[in-house]
Amino acid sequence: MLISFACNAQNQKNNYIQLETIKLPAGFEISVWAEDVPNARSLALGDNGTVFVGNRQGNKVYALQDNNKDGKADKMYTLAEGLRMPNGVAFKGGHLYVAEVSKIHRFKDIEKNLATPKSEIIFDQFPDKAHHGWKFIAFGPDGLLYVPIGAPCNICEPEEIYATITRIDVNASTIKPEIFAQGVRNTVGFDWHPDTKELWFTDNGRDMMGDDIPDCELNHAPKKGMHFGYPYWHAGDVKDPEFGNKGKSKDAYAAPAAKLGAHTAPLGMRFYTGSQFPSQYKNSIFVAKHGSWNRSKKSGYQLTRVILDNSGKVQKEEVFAEGWLDHASQDVWGRPVDVLQLPDGSILVSDDMANCIYRISYKR
Repeated sequence: MLISFACNAQNQKNNYIQLETIKLPAGFEISVWAEDVPNARSLALGDNGTVFVGNRQGNKVYALQDNNKDGKADKMYTLAEGLRMPNGVAFKGGHLYVAEVSKIHRFKDIEKNLATPKSEIIFDQFPDKAHHGWKFIAFGPDGLLYVPIGAPCNICEPEEIYATITRIDVNASTIKPEIFAQGVRNTVGFDWHPDTKELWFTDNGRDMMGDDIPDCELNHAPKKGMHFGYPYWHAGDVKDPEFGNKGKSKDAYAAPAAKLGAHTAPLGMRFYTGSQFPSQYKNSIFVAKHGSWNRSKKSGYQLTRVILDNSGKVQKEEVFAEGWLDHASQDVWGRPVDVLQLPDGSILVSDDMANCIYRISYKR
């Protein structure tokens, strides 16, 4: 189904969006790339510039296009509906892949068939539990599709397939998930370093241990087989009060590359490889912090930049965009979810609360 619309940041149809509150570094500007995109979540880019948008609270998958190249989407297609938390979207070889809780769909030659999309289920054997069951998916440099399986609880010692990042060969005659990383409570965003081709991912820390522990995590997995501690250890050095004694010592698990704050809910993350932003932004990681849901004073609700040194270690994290949360009143009007770099070097940021997608660009 095709929906035509125009997005004008100066004349918002959605008065809920408050761009004037967003603070960015000097030279950067934010606009609304697409509005009225219900529960906009994970993003993927097609070869011809189509932006695919997943959905968690609804049941639809969208495709958006900026045909007149004015920096705003002007067409939106509904590609599928009636799906169960179709959060994850990934694009490869002309095909769109969509992850439900337990299934992976493939839409062949999708950019040629946006008005008449057809899909096939290529795998339907992932666990069907809804708790942390929504998925972010992406193709790695090895050509495999990486699919996380979140812990089916806040804190528990689940069977082996849970709290992992798996990968599958979408072209195999018989698809069998392979566990790449373990001890991952709930990752909803990952990317590969543009030079080393190694995996980095966000992970949401457990709840109900207070306002300030444990930190959410940014993790680095340069090889298969690493264990990141859940449910025994959190943030590298916080022993779980319920399950910590069932595990090994903290040194047996991979510590996070960076601690991202308690309950900040880091979701989408992408390495910046474009040339529009100043050169110091090259190979930085942009992290979308969705924001806390049960902290007495809210945290997150921002976009941060993680800077790596020449050896690939995290040097520091700094706030890049904020203003969705009013710290004084504790009012919130938006929640960043995912980040996607466009071919011109600008970035898109989805917001599942304001139901829109922003574009952040740099004015030379």
